[in-house]
Amino acid sequence: MEPDDAVPGTRSSPERRETPAERLDRNWSELLQELRVTQTGIQILTGFLLILPFQARFVDLSPALVGIFLAAVLLAALATGLVLAPVTAHRLLFRRHEKDVLVNLGGVMAKAGLVCLALTVGLVATLVVGLVADLTAGLIAGGCLVAVFGVLWLGVPLALVRRKRDRTPYV
Repeated sequence: MEPDDAVPGTRSSPERRETPAERLDRNWSELLQELRVTQTGIQILTGFLLILPFQARFVDLSPALVGIFLAAVLLAALATGLVLAPVTAHRLLFRRHEKDVLVNLGGVMAKAGLVCLALTVGLVATLVVGLVADLTAGLIAGGCLVAVFGVLWLGVPLALVRRKRDRTPYV
């Protein structure tokens, strides 16, 4: 049997024969690929939000929608910072044999960035629906969208893991 995973709190997989260093390298590569996919969407959304105040209809926003817009901008900027943090940490820790720190930090930052992204998308939906229809419809749409993200990004994966664990006999 191989030693436990190099990342604390994870189990060894019997189908993989890798050293702790190889596992960390694989985990880091997978994390970077996830961040690449996420980063593009977050940056496009942030750019979209940054140009909105320069549009003609922006002055039509109610004070509540302006507040929602500002919250969306701040969350989008925070999401951008969170998904970029593992890359900057890598630059600072490069060649210091701290890949376990990078993988753990990167995982936490990626999760926090995804939470910020889901909230940003919910706020953007609230903003758009609130402007087109009314604030109540916007709040309902944004809340429903955040709930859908919660189910798809958290509920479904956790339910699948639980279902697999319940079917797998203990050895």
